[in-house]
Amino acid sequence: MSTLTKISALLAMAERTDNQHEAEAFLAKAQALATLASVDLAMARAATDRREARQQPITKTIQIGELRSRANRHLIALFIGLAHANDCQVDIAHNSTYVIAYGMPSDIDVTEVLFNSLATQMVAMGTAWIRNAEWKGDTYVGHQTDRRGRKVPVRKQHTALTARGAFYAGFTASISQRVQAARDEAVAARTAAEQANSEQADNRAALLSTAVVLRDKQKEIKDYHRRESQARGTWGGYSGAGSRGSGGSATIAGREAGRRAQIGRQSAIPGPSGQIAP
Repeated sequence: MSTLTKISALLAMAERTDNQHEAEAFLAKAQALATLASVDLAMARAATDRREARQQPITKTIQIGELRSRANRHLIALFIGLAHANDCQVDIAHNSTYVIAYGMPSDIDVTEVLFNSLATQMVAMGTAWIRNAEWKGDTYVGHQTDRRGRKVPVRKQHTALTARGAFYAGFTASISQRVQAARDEAVAARTAAEQANSEQADNRAALLSTAVVLRDKQKEIKDYHRRESQARGTWGGYSGAGSRGSGGSATIAGREAGRRAQIGRQSAIPGPSGQIAP
């Protein structure tokens, strides 16, 4: 059974549960499964002498949203958080409508599956929260230019647009922390098991430790990205309300939604042609 098939089984269980604590565990389980499968694949690659017989890095273009959609920067930030937890490098289109992922095919597949589910939930949860109007009257830390041309912090009233942006920023930060923590825990558990069995391991097995194969894989992906990427400049990301945790209750609500998010609701993303609505 493939890793994606096993993750799909987790998704189905996520959709059936009404228990919040169980729902919180599904993302960690899915990411841990992806991490361990990636480690196993890296081990197999390291043990394969013939380069042509090993899985090689690839480049894949993934559509994010329609032109000028305000949600695109948030979706890109979400994709980057998931990609980094799965050893992928990312380039961003100049108009923020798509990303280019660089990595092992299985790692990119996992990243895309997680992104499709979580992007849908982020937008749905954000829309529902905005409609509740709990953000009205709340403030966030913004900036304005003083008489000397300097940007100074100032409290501003949220609009529906800034509140949504702060919610998305909080959601993305929460999800990124969750998947990275799940990855770190899975790697730590595998490393501890290897150390416990080190006395029985032969020299070849010792060389193929989790830390070594992951380090080598990450270097290979970075080298591949450096060779293949045609990106110029840097991506600034979202810099509006809540970008640094200063979005008030909207950021807090987004973080809480990210904590509750399940992996399993992969219905079409609302908006024209299945794209994210602004």
